[in-house]
Amino acid sequence: QVQLVESGGGLVQPGGSLSLSCAASGSAFSIRSMAWYRQAPGKQRELVARIISGGSTNYADSVKGRFTISRDNAKNTIYLQMNSLKPEDTAVYYCNLDASRNSATVLAWGQGTQVTVSS
Repeated sequence: QVQLVESGGGLVQPGGSLSLSCAASGSAFSIRSMAWYRQAPGKQRELVARIISGGSTNYADSVKGRFTISRDNAKNTIYLQMNSLKPEDTAVYYCNLDASRNSATVLAWGQGTQVTVSS
């Protein structure tokens, strides 16, 4: 069993910054990638940023240049630094893990953390 625990989020004014973190715990798994998704009310869940095992990253066009995903391999933790936040960034942010264990695929989601950008 792999568990993801998210922290961070909250209420921030437009133009402000927030940081999210997501720690993966469990045993005997090898991470292929970890990512942040978000889901706004009435909308589908969308990929925000992903970091793969080799360190490469990709971002949604809407957050490029404003958000940065990073990781601490020793802690199995990823971070999302969000700068220049806009009201349209308001959503529940979910951490996602894609890993392997004994040649089987392991997928996991965090519980979600609310990010609200409002004046």
